[in-house]
Amino acid sequence: MTQRYLAVDLGAESGRVIAGALTSSRITLEELHRFENTPLHAATGLHWDLPLIQAGILEGLRRAGHQYGDQVTGIGVDAWGCDYGLLDAGGALLGPPFHYRNVRTDGLRERAALLISPEEQYRRTGIAQLPFNTVYQLMAEREYGERRLERAATLLQMPDLLHYWLCGERASEITNASTTGALGVDGHWAADLLARLGAPSHMLLPTIEAGTTLGVLRSWVQEQCGLGPVSVIAPPTHDTASAVVAVPALDADYAYISSGTWSLLGVELQEPVVSEAARLAGFTNERGIGGTFRFLSNIMGLWLVQECRRSWARQGFQQGYGELTSQTARVASPEIVIDVDDPAFLHPDDMPAAIAAQIERAGIRPLTDPVGLTRAILEGLALQYRLAVATVERLTGKTIRAIHIVGGGSRNGLLCQLTADACGLPAIAGPAEATALGNILVQAMGQGVIRDLQEARAMVRASFAVKEYGPTPGIDWVAREAELLSRRHP
Repeated sequence: MTQRYLAVDLGAESGRVIAGALTSSRITLEELHRFENTPLHAATGLHWDLPLIQAGILEGLRRAGHQYGDQVTGIGVDAWGCDYGLLDAGGALLGPPFHYRNVRTDGLRERAALLISPEEQYRRTGIAQLPFNTVYQLMAEREYGERRLERAATLLQMPDLLHYWLCGERASEITNASTTGALGVDGHWAADLLARLGAPSHMLLPTIEAGTTLGVLRSWVQEQCGLGPVSVIAPPTHDTASAVVAVPALDADYAYISSGTWSLLGVELQEPVVSEAARLAGFTNERGIGGTFRFLSNIMGLWLVQECRRSWARQGFQQGYGELTSQTARVASPEIVIDVDDPAFLHPDDMPAAIAAQIERAGIRPLTDPVGLTRAILEGLALQYRLAVATVERLTGKTIRAIHIVGGGSRNGLLCQLTADACGLPAIAGPAEATALGNILVQAMGQGVIRDLQEARAMVRASFAVKEYGPTPGIDWVAREAELLSRRHP
């Protein structure tokens, strides 16, 4: 009988339930259900709509039960990092989870630096000090007078929270736990660090490894969805960790870009890099599978295009992403440098206006044409990739010979070509569904169906075609790099 695993893959804009069928040395994927993930705007700011997410998951499980019944072997959830839910002693959720783009953490990173030096914090955790890290969110709980922390018995990050909802078991999977800024590079919670920041640690659970079976679906889920006692298996619950599992690399001399709302560019290492140079470069050390570390840079990503499209739609410019991308590939470079990692782009009310303000500060007339601005954004991303690859080589001593682009952004041929051009390296695009693939592959590894990471990646190579983009001449990337750096360090 064909073994089928279900991946619940949650992104900042949508979620999917995807079935993966393992036969011999190949894997096939089938999207069973896709649903919107629209945040809630409340008096306390931006929250995740957990009932909406749960309803989408249940519909996907119903479709799986209808189509495959007892062929379903396991289910696992992956999602973004940092955000969490708090449970009381009885297991009840203490309010809707906050969204990482909630403004409540603004300024708390700087306040934390007065309590613990950024150098010490980085040495202990290896995590880049980003304003939405869980440690700053916990500070915000105190800052705004919320009393949830006093009532909280357990903190569960978003995928762990959904696993608890599905099977009743509370667990903290390590790849997502490592994004909090509270887990030491030694794998233990830095309780003393949290105490110095005024945040408790009593609600943090010991971490587990990806591939651990947590339990089986609750009986009511089985009944509603037409499924049996399916195992709930923790994949690499951080979506980037799952995506990296599915990178179809043959050797270690590569960098990856998990391309979507964010662009996560990095390398796999056996040990963390916690040097002061790495901290100042903004690199982070997140856990991967098998004790590895994902040494990477968080780059703003296609969020800029997504938010521009949202603003343009309000103005009556309705255009699908595919059509916009196709038009963008046919226009010439606007010869404008956008610093895509400007903090002003994290949660602006109007993304095109925020970009225009940056360009105007540089003394350049801003773009108003959506197609031209989209192209400038993609070129800005490629330029930041160029800087990040050079920084990886400098900080790790590795020589990067190729860049693997996985995730939804791998479908954007122009962005892939610009990446190859800017970095002067082959860019290998695909698979696009890397996150769901990695989720499913590690579930199978946890049950012994797949031996190890090498076999998993061989299965990806045998099952999915990739496209290679070679560097081409055109844009003077050296000059653009110099312009960008001169703006950042006048």
